[in-house]
Amino acid sequence: MTRRRPLRALTALILLAAGALAAPQTSAAADRPRPASRYADVLDLRGTPVSALPGDGSDDNPVNVFADRGAWHAYALPEDGDRAAYGGFTGPLYIAQEYPWWLSTSFSRMRLTEDGRALDLAAGGAPRFTSLPGVLSQSYDLGRGLSLRLELRFATDRSALVRAEVRNSGSTARALRAGWTGSLLRPADAPMRDAPSLAATPTGVGVGFAKVRETWDYLTDGTERFEVTHKEPVRTTVDGDTYLTEAKAPVTLAPGRSRSFDWTESYTFTAAERAREADRVRRVLADAPSSAAAGDERWRGYVADVTRGVPAERRRTAVKSLETLVTNWRSAAGRIRHDGITPSISYKWFAGGMWAWDTWKQAVGTARFDPRLAQSQIRSMFDWQIRPDSRTRPQDAGMIPDVVFYNDPERGGGNWNERNSKPPLAAWAVWEVYRASGDTAFLREMLPKLVAYQEWWYRNRDHDGNGLAEYGATVDPANDSPGEQRLAAAWESGMDNAPRFDAALGTSVVANRAADGSLLGYSLTQESVDLNAYLAADQGYVGRIAAALGQDRDARRWREKSAATHALVRERMFDPADGWFHDTALGTGKPLTARGRGIEGAVPLWTGTASAAQARAVRDRLTDAAEFATAVPFPTVAKSSPYFSPTAYWRGPVWLDQAYFALGGLRRYGYGGDADTLAGRLLAQASGLAGDGPVMENYDPLTGAPLNSPNFSWSAALLLPMLAGREAPAKNG
Repeated sequence: MTRRRPLRALTALILLAAGALAAPQTSAAADRPRPASRYADVLDLRGTPVSALPGDGSDDNPVNVFADRGAWHAYALPEDGDRAAYGGFTGPLYIAQEYPWWLSTSFSRMRLTEDGRALDLAAGGAPRFTSLPGVLSQSYDLGRGLSLRLELRFATDRSALVRAEVRNSGSTARALRAGWTGSLLRPADAPMRDAPSLAATPTGVGVGFAKVRETWDYLTDGTERFEVTHKEPVRTTVDGDTYLTEAKAPVTLAPGRSRSFDWTESYTFTAAERAREADRVRRVLADAPSSAAAGDERWRGYVADVTRGVPAERRRTAVKSLETLVTNWRSAAGRIRHDGITPSISYKWFAGGMWAWDTWKQAVGTARFDPRLAQSQIRSMFDWQIRPDSRTRPQDAGMIPDVVFYNDPERGGGNWNERNSKPPLAAWAVWEVYRASGDTAFLREMLPKLVAYQEWWYRNRDHDGNGLAEYGATVDPANDSPGEQRLAAAWESGMDNAPRFDAALGTSVVANRAADGSLLGYSLTQESVDLNAYLAADQGYVGRIAAALGQDRDARRWREKSAATHALVRERMFDPADGWFHDTALGTGKPLTARGRGIEGAVPLWTGTASAAQARAVRDRLTDAAEFATAVPFPTVAKSSPYFSPTAYWRGPVWLDQAYFALGGLRRYGYGGDADTLAGRLLAQASGLAGDGPVMENYDPLTGAPLNSPNFSWSAALLLPMLAGREAPAKNG
């Protein structure tokens, strides 16, 4: 359990001055540009864990956290009235390769003493805790003119920088001593319980981690390290799980003078990382004001980019989406070779891995404020594209695995998944990132990989060779039965438990074989409308990429391929009587209407596949309160369906990516007014979007209640264009 309370609007943050001992604050520091205070506390970041396990028995961590630069540890703010946490930041939350755990309730709590007596940080009134884009801040009034301000930013992909300023605005000099204390919050169960260990260092304190290989709970190699490094000379003593660090020199503050203390908090995985980070930490601490100022400037650019074109009343939601994406940014580590964005640091199973489908959507959102990071995200998946010389699955050359984690199977990685791929939107993502960056070298790098991915779909997932593909499963030890193959195929769609994949409704699998009879994989006995619309769209984007690189013949070939796939979907997968696009039965091509209408039937509008008449019929369903225009619009299964269940993952809840596709489809075919109305309702009624609650994985379509996975990245990513009414993609062709 955790304890959290709603935030109040707080005053603007004043950046720290680079004060020396007893040095006055300079006018230059006072005049330094400040982050925009109107974006204070867009997300409630207050909370205190009471156990090392973030969810205390559940998979969701109810304390929202902040991270930056791809760090693998994160922090929150104390909550009002929690005096035991005053003087420090909540956490850190650290990722044990793949799983998040709390190291402490507040590992580095600053304390000040005068005449041997600890000063009450709240003597002059309740402290103020706030977050601004890129900064966590605390302000304390100690009474008699003495104040303390703490600020936390991330200086590198492995280190947070904390700056503390003690100021004397009273009329008499103050003689003070500074210290820091904290305790480990150990996991309850072995062997995780015995993993962390405290040790004093010459510059602060460190936590080492024993080797633990608990596949589904905790993974360390015994080389991980969390370390606090102080700029000023300190001495540290350790007593069991608690430490005390004290500054060696006392501080005397004359009236009107201030003193700054700087330290870093680093989390590294390997000895090589630790050595590299020690050098970077020295440079950061040598000029902490510059590091802080550079971070603030970067965040000002981020905020300007994500709020451009967004109505004023929606800009705080845009900044919350930005903060969600940046907090879920993980830098290269383990088997993850490029920086990317995980689905959610707040959900146990989503904190340490990168999924293909998520990545394509997240890259589109991230490109709005950091095109280089968006490029890196895409590379993080293509790093593991199956190659023709693969030892384990050469038949899958060109495939993108479903998900990659810190550990692959050879290192005991249970979360790594090559049983299936994910819907093919990679070329769309590459093109959108190119539109933001103008980097043709990136297009040149990605084009052959995108071509290989397209070829894999038609070689391994078009059972009857008719140009319409099926979701399916790979030849994999885990896909050892028809039931497991069907499950992997449902995962491949990204809509895991949607009714259209129910065995009870007739969904089964067939084997796909090469000309020589060798097994290539498996297909569902249905051709899926979303899959083929995505393929058609991505073929168009591959053609655009080829054209941008001057490869006119290839561009023409891909445009023709795209047009042919669009035509197949348009002609074979729309049921005029039902007014909706459906999956079709493999072999007969009959639309599978008995399963009800699913939101995947709106994808052909977003991709530009539908005819004008078909789009008009789909529009009628999307705007019907008995179908998809629910209190929060765009449930994944129509309200009229016998299989509609408003809280059952892909059987009814609203997912913001599908809302994005539906809104973009309406806009593409000229129904912008409908899109505006439905988008406005969604943004107003989905819990937390307009307040300080987290962006969720999905929502109840009838009540707007939050359902799964707080701080969810693809929701945040696609909110960014949605908030500006830019869901419709550029026309392909």
